[in-house]
Amino acid sequence: MAEPNRWYPLLAAQEGPTGTWSMVDGFDSVYGVIELRRVNAAEVRYRASFRGEVIGWSSTLRLACERVHSEFLRNHGPNGGPTASWGATEQAQ
Repeated sequence: MAEPNRWYPLLAAQEGPTGTWSMVDGFDSVYGVIELRRVNAAEVRYRASFRGEVIGWSSTLRLACERVHSEFLRNHGPNGGPTASWGATEQAQ
C-alpha cells in the first residue's frame, strides 16, 4: 500500500501549453518534457523526453513522469552522469 504523504514524480510536472508537461527540478530548471500524442483515432500515448532526447512512450502520464524522473536520477552519481573530479589522484604520465 502506498504511503499517503510520499512524494511522486508527477508532482514535478508543470502543465503548459495544453497537452505538454515540463518536469522541473528544485531550481525550476526543466529536465524533461512529456507530450500527449494521438497514435490513431482511438489511442493516445505520452512521449517522454529527457534533455531533448526521446526516451520512450507511455500509456499513462504517471508512467511517463516516472520514466523521465528515473532517467534524471540515473544521470547523477556513480552509475549515471559525471562524478566530481576533486580529490582524485592524478597519475603520472
